[in-house]
Amino acid sequence: MILHVDMDAFFASIEQAINPRLKGKPLIVGSRNSKMHTVVCAASYEAKAAGIDSGMASAEAFKICPGLEFVAAEQGKYIWTSRQIFKLLKGFGFEVLYASIDEFQMDIMGYPDPDSLAKRAQGRIYEEFGITASVGVAKNWLLSKLASKLNKPNGVTVLTSANLEEVLSRFPASKICGVGKNTALLLEGLGVKTCLDLYQKSAQFLEHNLGKYGLNLFISMHSTDSFDSLKGPDEPKSIGHSYTLPRAVSNPQFIRAWLRTLSEMVARRLRQDNWESIAVHLWLNGPEIGNFGAQKTFQQPINDGFEVYKRCLKIMAKLGPQTPLVRAFGVSCSGLSQTAYARPLFKEQKRRGDLLKALDSINSRFGDNSIYPAVITLAQ
Repeated sequence: MILHVDMDAFFASIEQAINPRLKGKPLIVGSRNSKMHTVVCAASYEAKAAGIDSGMASAEAFKICPGLEFVAAEQGKYIWTSRQIFKLLKGFGFEVLYASIDEFQMDIMGYPDPDSLAKRAQGRIYEEFGITASVGVAKNWLLSKLASKLNKPNGVTVLTSANLEEVLSRFPASKICGVGKNTALLLEGLGVKTCLDLYQKSAQFLEHNLGKYGLNLFISMHSTDSFDSLKGPDEPKSIGHSYTLPRAVSNPQFIRAWLRTLSEMVARRLRQDNWESIAVHLWLNGPEIGNFGAQKTFQQPINDGFEVYKRCLKIMAKLGPQTPLVRAFGVSCSGLSQTAYARPLFKEQKRRGDLLKALDSINSRFGDNSIYPAVITLAQ
């Protein structure tokens, strides 16, 4: 079984925990320090209740709720907290994987009391950081991710063979990760309205109507997962990070800021284990483009976040000059080799390598992402 931890309004909750004055108040976290000229990158539950969510222009948010509190985003503190939560979860003795900056998965195959474990994990996170998490447990990653979203905030949902169909019958098919607006409309036209309808359809039905994606969806819903089935016996095949926004956005600066954030996270992990990569894979999901994924292999291996980011932009250019609506991002590197910090041929390469070593040294000493690219915070 997989236990999925989904942090509640992660960025906004961290800001409220740091500053008690903000607790219980509608709060938005802006992607730059320009109160009326930025984009909402996170909203507290009090702000969500007023109709405000990520991706909205801050000026629009203040029209909806003039009494909003505002904080400029500081990615370093969010990434640092994410890494600390990851370490805390590993302390339970199970293997843990990142699903995104604010989501984590634990392989608890064979554990007799998942409900108790979920509540203990919630309690420890709140004790250590003053923020809440919602937890879902199910036989595979897709259903556990769904379960974590069914009882937010600070809820626990355990899907078992006894309650699975009853719970799935209460929620629309669009609740399933990867089923966007267009896919949901297609499914509704085929008579598939609820998660249960989708779960009960055959592999042949889904493959015929949705192609390879439909078959993968069937496998993901019906499999019984453990991390052993998701990894190779030796070295990793790829290293990646992803993030899903509450709603789709088309602001190009905001999208590029998130791609840069994920690129830096991936590159940091590459350097930590002395990996370099020649292949970069970019995945985007949105109502206009569906699931867009493309990979490009380069001659020069890299472990520099800026280089990963530039390669992501080259891949994204395949979508054309118009920035599409994007709801989810994923960046991963493959084609790994143990050649990090190889002897540079040019002075500029040596200067950049020395800079990365210095940044890693500072972040290791004072906390991950104590220093990070300004564009991550300043992008609109």
